[in-house]
Amino acid sequence: MPADAPPSATRRDPERAADAPPLGGPEPRVRQLVLKLHGRCNLACDHCYVYRHADQGWRERPRLIGPGTVDRVADRLAAHVTRHRTGRVRVVLHGGEPLLAGVPVIDRTVRTLRAAMPTGTTLDFAVQTNGVLLDERFLALFHEHEIDVGVSLDGDRDANDRHRRHPDGRGSHAEVAAALRLLARPEHRARYAGLLCTVDLANDPVRVYDSLLEFTPPRLDLLLPHGNWSQPPPGRRPGGTDTPYGDWLVAVFDRWYRETPRRTGIRLFESLIALVLGGRSGTQALGGGEPDVMTVETDGTIEGTDTLKTTAEASMRTGYDVFRHSLDEALRHPSLAGRPTGPAALAPACRSCPVVSACGGGLYAHRFRAGAGFAHPSVYCPDLYRLIRHVRSVVAADLDAVRHRIAAPDGTRSGGAGPSGAGPSGAGTGGSAAAPAGRAATGRPAVAGMPPVRLPAGR
Repeated sequence: MPADAPPSATRRDPERAADAPPLGGPEPRVRQLVLKLHGRCNLACDHCYVYRHADQGWRERPRLIGPGTVDRVADRLAAHVTRHRTGRVRVVLHGGEPLLAGVPVIDRTVRTLRAAMPTGTTLDFAVQTNGVLLDERFLALFHEHEIDVGVSLDGDRDANDRHRRHPDGRGSHAEVAAALRLLARPEHRARYAGLLCTVDLANDPVRVYDSLLEFTPPRLDLLLPHGNWSQPPPGRRPGGTDTPYGDWLVAVFDRWYRETPRRTGIRLFESLIALVLGGRSGTQALGGGEPDVMTVETDGTIEGTDTLKTTAEASMRTGYDVFRHSLDEALRHPSLAGRPTGPAALAPACRSCPVVSACGGGLYAHRFRAGAGFAHPSVYCPDLYRLIRHVRSVVAADLDAVRHRIAAPDGTRSGGAGPSGAGPSGAGTGGSAAAPAGRAATGRPAVAGMPPVRLPAGR
């Protein structure tokens, strides 16, 4: 099938069972669609999961998504949200480097997708870019369509340019810094989603954090470099008990958590605080949530989350595409919602682990072992254990301090932060423990699901 086949070439009977309204209870659905606009990149980052890992399928695909493919994606997504009565879907424009697609392609793609949606369904658009090409032309488009912009940056010049380089070896920091200064201007800040930083043990964690704050990001995302039991990440000894990545993250957490007011949010830490308080994770890296992310490549191929590209080539190949298959059919594949979830997806050691409710086994791709699949602890298991235990102890101490204030003999009630200087509800920028304290004063638990903050014996 040509990558840019017209929608009419393979339009299927809408009465087929896969496209019919659901008959039973809740079913898996797509809540985030990653749409690859361009299959190549203008940088040659040596830690890239698309070009430097097991799945090399990008070599076989067109550089640019075609209008016929976009039309078919719109048809399929419209049918899916109609079937599931989905009110909101996040669409991430991705690559490669998506800005290589150019303003006209991005403009047409967004218009086509939005025009196809039924009444009652909202598409929230975001673009993840390396920032090199970001300029006023793109920002005008992003304002017009309310497209949020995430930029990848690993720290200061030394930290970033160790990995994020041009094909000729030149660093990219100066160009990205200029783009971020533009994005952070008052007239553009509404479109500024935040920064994505890949952890590198060679970089000082606090220095990295401080250098990222110089660009006033509304939010940060700290990513562990992708690896698994067969292809371990740098500095991680499979089976070792050392915790280099856990120590790195703890250093950043302590700096971030004690800031009052907080200058940014960090998704990994906010998700972890939510989990230890009995809430839900906002990242696939923790919590063992249901897989709800689908990727569509430039040729219309449907795949699961991009991180599976780091495991084995076959892990991503679903055999489905938007020309011949509905999104619901593709969801049944093991790389999507067809894979085990919850306790059934975890290794026996994980099921009995005292931090499993927060860890959830870690990122699915990080559990892989060649020839033995995914039923293993994360290759980062010791690091995750170290981070989670530390965060739980800090949050528990702050909540205990709040309880003691509420129960003070003089009867005074005061919220505010615990001894660390920022309370656990500060998962949002500038937060404090005031809200939990207020609820506790009514005689109800400070936060629903509070028991998880009680650490197991042997703390």
